[in-house]
Amino acid sequence: MDSPGHCAQYCTYTAMENESREILSIINIDKRETQRNSVIMEKEAFIRTVDRLMTELKLVEVCTDAHVQISALMNKGKYKDLGLRHSLDMWHGAKNLAKKIHTAAQIKGQSSLIHWLKDIVNHFWWCGKMADSSHDFLVLWMGLLHHVTNEHRWVQGNCQHEPMEHDGTKQWFVRGSMAHEALKGIMRNKRWLNEVHKYLNFRTTAELESFQNHILMYASKRSAFSPPAFEARTLLAALDYNYHKDRPDRMKPDGSKQFRRLYKKNARRYSLYTLKTEKTYGYIPDLQARILLKRLTGRGMPRLRSLRPDDPRRFGLLRSSTCNHHPNGLM
Repeated sequence: MDSPGHCAQYCTYTAMENESREILSIINIDKRETQRNSVIMEKEAFIRTVDRLMTELKLVEVCTDAHVQISALMNKGKYKDLGLRHSLDMWHGAKNLAKKIHTAAQIKGQSSLIHWLKDIVNHFWWCGKMADSSHDFLVLWMGLLHHVTNEHRWVQGNCQHEPMEHDGTKQWFVRGSMAHEALKGIMRNKRWLNEVHKYLNFRTTAELESFQNHILMYASKRSAFSPPAFEARTLLAALDYNYHKDRPDRMKPDGSKQFRRLYKKNARRYSLYTLKTEKTYGYIPDLQARILLKRLTGRGMPRLRSLRPDDPRRFGLLRSSTCNHHPNGLM
């Protein structure tokens, strides 16, 4: 959501390498470059990012969230013809699944779904990790419809968990009940089943989400920046992230790791995370030296400069003079 009095001027699209978690590319789209249509900004940024990477790297797979326009691009057209595989982020998939279950649980007669929400989402993660094909995923996934009715062995299969003792904290579903039918409708949704193969590589963009928050340190949503200034700030954020991403854990005098707890409002619980050593910003002296060398060997920056051919300001002014940005990305 935008802050009061702000508009979505920029869409920052980031590409991160899956193994090293290194930022490879940052594309900034100004709203004026899409005829002031913010709906297609992410799609345009995705196209520019992939097209640029394909000229520089051998790109075999991209992982994104479940953006409808991007999925449509990858399902047909030049990217599919080139054999580029599209994977969906497991975390976003689990989040969307949880939303559907939570919404269904608000309906009278289906409230028992809320008690199974966490288990259903965990089962989705487990299916994505264990399955090697769409068929394997569906076999494991549909087994949940039997499990929630306290049926752990059926004609075509069985649950793969250890023998369990029911402690009475969860209410088993009655087959054919409103709650069971609602869960069946969610799990057998045609659109959902058509996307199953995109979860088989078990990819996640969690680190990329962390970087998008990191950008806010350099380009606050509550401040307005010209396109060149905003681009420079996002690049500085990427330099900072890449340089410090492999920092060692902070250790206590006794040699154990140092942790800190963080309260998550959505989950309504605390979680622990490992503290890292302080940042050194060792790349700054080299960056300053390069800037100084550029100034000494060149003529410096003129007082009056003409706009670059690709500068979005050539398309005119935005309706609002104070704007923020909308971060997104791919892996």
